[in-house]
Amino acid sequence: MTVTTPHVLFVDDEPALRTVMAERLRDRGFEVAEAENGERALDLLDQFAFDIIITDLRMPGIDGGRVIESAVGRYPGIVAIVITGYGTIKDAVDAIKRGASDFIAKPFQFDELMHVLEKALEQRRLASENAYLRSQLEERYQFGGILGRSRPMQDLFHLLETVARSNSTILITGETGTGKEVVARAIHHNSPRRAHRFVALNCSAIPETLLEAELFGHVRGAFTGAVGTRQGRLEQAHKGTLFLDEVGTMSTALQVKLLRALQEREFERVGDSQTIKVDVRVIAATNSDLARLVAAGTFREDLYYRLNGIPIQLPPLRERRDDIPLLVKHFLSKFAPGSSIHTSQSAMRALMAYDWPGNVRQLENAMERAVALCAGRQEIDVADLPPELQQTPHASAPPYVEFPDEGLDLPRYLATIERDLIRRALDRARGNRNKAADLLRLKRTTLVEKLKRIGAG
Repeated sequence: MTVTTPHVLFVDDEPALRTVMAERLRDRGFEVAEAENGERALDLLDQFAFDIIITDLRMPGIDGGRVIESAVGRYPGIVAIVITGYGTIKDAVDAIKRGASDFIAKPFQFDELMHVLEKALEQRRLASENAYLRSQLEERYQFGGILGRSRPMQDLFHLLETVARSNSTILITGETGTGKEVVARAIHHNSPRRAHRFVALNCSAIPETLLEAELFGHVRGAFTGAVGTRQGRLEQAHKGTLFLDEVGTMSTALQVKLLRALQEREFERVGDSQTIKVDVRVIAATNSDLARLVAAGTFREDLYYRLNGIPIQLPPLRERRDDIPLLVKHFLSKFAPGSSIHTSQSAMRALMAYDWPGNVRQLENAMERAVALCAGRQEIDVADLPPELQQTPHASAPPYVEFPDEGLDLPRYLATIERDLIRRALDRARGNRNKAADLLRLKRTTLVEKLKRIGAG
């Protein structure tokens, strides 16, 4: 298992206590982020997979109990400690029920906190954490098999609930791997057409010469190899839903025929003159910019507007990183059913730091690989992840900044941070500017210019 510095989130509305305890924890080798209230704590938990959360129980607004509940819900492997000035048995029991490992009453000594913390860390090391698979995925975090707790996904769920009830044509756009077909199926299965067929056709996977026959069907002898009459996908989807994936790859000639079928709700099979009426809802999808293709003259403008009745844009995974723990939990239960396998916090940090160019599909493949490579161990570590994730720069917890009522001078504040980091890099490099530049991921000439600017050149 990879050994990393434990990351702590310390939450308390008393600045003096919070600052002192955070500094002493840093002296003991912990990386510490601070939050002055529950709202800030939840923001930080959205951004980072902490190993430990230490929180006051009674705070204005969101209290420590809700913070603990949210932290454990996101990261079942997290160690949660509650501190409070209201040290009753009821508070202790309630905190444990919400997922806290232990409870400590104010006032307390730092050594007492360290004892409780070390005991909780040891329990986590010895005991296999099985919270990932014990709890069911909460209904409010899914829609028709699509998972997400982030704001973009909650907005998407609301839109899907609305459009599913309509009969409008829908155009789903998004990067490869974002789940366009999953969304199309969810719309169908939550629509009045759910009792009928959902028929999918990937327009890019079929040669252009055969795509027309695949879409509209053909009669015997229509072309070489047409040994019998066959229904097309449009006819198969009668009273149901037709999903046209990668519709932007369709030839201009076929676009004309599709447009007519959508407008008139009728078509002819290839090689036939008989008109067939259909009642079908069409959902199209593409990872191309159809508006750009229209401007370039490779996609018909009238078809674009016909397909784009209700546009749905799927967010890439990198824009909803707080959904990654939920998705990881789902994929682990899929690939290791009945197991108590889970990810280490170090692995979770790597998963959340990566940009996921292949989106949810790539994450699913990564978790399938990790389950196979962990070889019966109950914890997936960084070494079990694909090489590109292991090479992702180490994520750092967002620094805490006490924001004064009167505001702050951001350029001066950032300059102070830059000056401090340059000084520390030079100290670490024993004054060697080449090495200091490497530590800061800068060119040597850039470092020299910065030193001149801050008067240390």
